[in-house]
Amino acid sequence: MDEKTFKHRTKKFGWDTILLVESLPKTKVSEVIGRQLLRSATSIGANYRAACRAKSTADMINKLKIVEEEADESIYWLELLSESNAVPAQNMDALLKEANELLAITVAPLKTLRSRA
Repeated sequence: MDEKTFKHRTKKFGWDTILLVESLPKTKVSEVIGRQLLRSATSIGANYRAACRAKSTADMINKLKIVEEEADESIYWLELLSESNAVPAQNMDALLKEANELLAITVAPLKTLRSRA
């Protein structure tokens, strides 16, 4: 996937997550999970942008590893949120699918870069 498209997808994922978190019920559980999800989901795009400006292959690998970790963490928080029944499962399906795709898309170049390094 090209850089511009992936930047757009990570930004849209962050924005869609912001909208989801804003719609959560005002319970302690939703607030805690929502805050964690918001941090990890919006971090994906920010760290991908940093990876695009990496100064070396090692620097790019390190930054993409952060993207990978944040995407995986976002999946975890989305799953917890879904299991808490704070949001109907069908509202979570698209975000979970996108988070898993972003994770898979991030892992592919990491494998390539690691084999070259």
